[in-house]
Amino acid sequence: MPDAAAEPGTAAARNAAEEKSAFSHPAVEPDSTTGYGDHPDQVIDFYAPRGVTGPGEAAPVVVVLHGGSWRAPYDRRHISPFAGFLAGRGFAVASVEYRRGAAGTGVDGSGEPVAGRWPDTFDDVAAALDALPELVRQHLPRADARRTVLTGHSAGGHLALWAAARHLLPADAPWLTDRPAPLRGVVALAPIADFEAADKLDVCGGAARQLLGGGELFAERRPYADPALLLPTGIATTLVQGRADVDVPQAVAEAYADAAAQAGEVVGVTLLEDVGHYPLIDPAADACAVVAEEIAQLAW
Repeated sequence: MPDAAAEPGTAAARNAAEEKSAFSHPAVEPDSTTGYGDHPDQVIDFYAPRGVTGPGEAAPVVVVLHGGSWRAPYDRRHISPFAGFLAGRGFAVASVEYRRGAAGTGVDGSGEPVAGRWPDTFDDVAAALDALPELVRQHLPRADARRTVLTGHSAGGHLALWAAARHLLPADAPWLTDRPAPLRGVVALAPIADFEAADKLDVCGGAARQLLGGGELFAERRPYADPALLLPTGIATTLVQGRADVDVPQAVAEAYADAAAQAGEVVGVTLLEDVGHYPLIDPAADACAVVAEEIAQLAW
C-alpha cells in the first residue's frame, strides 16, 4: 500500500516537494575559495556582491553556515544557490564549510551517518569566524567586514547562534572569547536552537544528542554547545521559521525565544505561514526573499 503520510495534501508531501525544489538548483560556483585550516573541510567559499549593494560602495558581509544535521553527506554545495541568491541581492557572501560527522552508523545504531564531530565541528566554526575578517579583506575587496551578519539554516542555524555566543561559554571552553563577536546580527533559519526541546522532539533523528556524543555526555556538554544556555548575547538576533516545518518544528525556535526572554533579551521570531523547512534557502521560494529582507534590516 502507498504511504499515507506521503499522499498529496499531507505535511510529508509538502515537505518532500519543498525539499525537491530547494535541491533542484544547480550548484553556484564561488568567485574564490580559501582554507582557514589544513583539513579539506576547513574552507570558505566567497561570492562577490552583484547588483545593487545599497547605500555606499562597500557591501555588507553575510556569513552562511549550511545545515544537514551536522552529517557528512550534506556539505556547503547544497546551499550554494542560496549564497548566490544573496550575492545577487548585493551582499558579499562567505559560505563556511566545517567538519561533519564521520561516515558510518550513529551512536543510536539507527544506520544514519553520525551527526557532527566533537569537538571538531565547533573547532572549525570558531576558527573560521576568527579568520574571516582578514580573509574577507583578501577575497572580497568590495565588502565591509564591519557590517557582518551571520546566518545559518537548520544545524547551521544552531552554529550561527552558538558562534555569536562564544563570549558566554564556560571559562574552560577552548572557544571562549573575551568579548562579543563584531556582528551586526544573526538571522537563524529554522535553527536547532534549543537542544532540550530538539531532543524531546527527536529532531533530525536525535542529531543534537549525537553531536554531543550521546548518553551522559549530552548533559555534560550542553553548556558548551546549546545556544539556549548561552544567553543573553547582546547581539541582535532574528529567527525565521516556517510554521509548517516538520524537520525542525516551530516549538524549537519558540523554546529558544522563551529562554532569551527569561534572560532579559528580546529575540525576533518571524513565522511564515504555509512554509516548511526548505523554502528558507530556496531561491525559487517567496520565503527566501523574506530571509534576504531580514538580513538586510540588520546589515544596513
